[in-house]
Amino acid sequence: MPQLSQRLAEAVDALPLEPHLRVLEIGCGPGAAARAVAARLETGHILAIDRSAAAVARAREACAEEIASGRLTVRQCAAEDFVPAPGEGPFDLVFAFRVGALDGRHPEAGRRAMARIAAALTPTGQVFIDGGDPLRKAPVPR
Repeated sequence: MPQLSQRLAEAVDALPLEPHLRVLEIGCGPGAAARAVAARLETGHILAIDRSAAAVARAREACAEEIASGRLTVRQCAAEDFVPAPGEGPFDLVFAFRVGALDGRHPEAGRRAMARIAAALTPTGQVFIDGGDPLRKAPVPR
C-alpha cells in the first residue's frame, strides 16, 4: 500500500477538498494521493489517471478498497489526451504533482492538457499543481 511522503501529505492537505467534490488527479502514479483524497470524500468521487499502464495497475491494486466503495476510479490516459467518459465529470477540482505536461517541462503538451482539463471543469472548477508552498493554483483557460 503506497504511503504518503511528507511532501505529498502537505500537498493533499492544501487542497480545498470538500466531501461532495468530483476530483481529477492527473499523474496518479501508484495511487497514494488518490487514496488520501478518496478518504476525505463522502458523496464525492476521484478519478485518478496516469499515462503509464504499470502505474495504473499499481494504483488499482493499492486502491482496491476505495475503488470497491465507489469513491475512486483509476484509468490509463495521458493528460493531453484526457476526455471524460460518460458520468466522469465535470470536475470541481483537478490536481497534479510532478506531471511534466503541467509543470513547464513539456510546454506544448501542457497547452493541450490545460485545454482538455478546462473542458472537463465545472464553471468554478480549480486546478492545483506542485511548485507552490506546497501547491499553486494554475490559471485555467476559460
